[in-house]
Amino acid sequence: MTQTIAVTQKYGAIELKAVAQKYMMIGVVAASILSFSFIGSYYLIGWLTEEEEPVHMVRIMKYSDLGPPPSLTSQAAPAVAVAGAAVKPSVGVPVPVPDAEVSPEQTIASQTELSQQAAPALDAGGGGTSGAELKIEDEGPPPDFVPYEKEPTVVKRIEPKYPDLALRAGLEGNVFVKVWVDKEGKVRKVVLLKSDAPIFEEAAIAAAQQWVFTPAVMQKGPVSVWVSIPFRFRLTGNK
Repeated sequence: MTQTIAVTQKYGAIELKAVAQKYMMIGVVAASILSFSFIGSYYLIGWLTEEEEPVHMVRIMKYSDLGPPPSLTSQAAPAVAVAGAAVKPSVGVPVPVPDAEVSPEQTIASQTELSQQAAPALDAGGGGTSGAELKIEDEGPPPDFVPYEKEPTVVKRIEPKYPDLALRAGLEGNVFVKVWVDKEGKVRKVVLLKSDAPIFEEAAIAAAQQWVFTPAVMQKGPVSVWVSIPFRFRLTGNK
């Protein structure tokens, strides 16, 4: 005698509906892991390759480093010249003249007549400096390291213009420049230090030339110094 056992097996659409939710969760978890991996790698690489901004080192000298002052006892007193006997002046001493020798036509000009007389003209080829113009030559750029007591601060900051080509291409970059700040706080010269995107160099230099600072001060007087300026070009608007 043969016994038939009927087994109901799910297949087709019924089977897919039963396992769809399970495979969907697996796919979501796998996609999330891949997304976080790519994003984390991007920020990790950016953090590792980020360059530090240049630091302007200032050396502070202590009073003990100057050494002891020179001794006053070891220096000889300066010699003072003693003038000789004064000579009796012989010019300008009035001499009496007899009345017979005095000319009756001789007159003495008054103060009003003397003031109306024109002053004598000076020779143009003489040694006078009244018509000469004094010309002060501009000093050259300062050395890389200049000590100062008060550092220059920014008074006027000009943000660089984002290049249109870089904006359309979605490019970002960093540009580091140094500027020569003179004794009046004005930028006299801009020098490119380094950059990772040449497309931003021209915009950074043009902006740095328009910056204005308060001058650096050393011993109650302004001095010329170099100041480093970093420009960071970001699409989010943070520079």
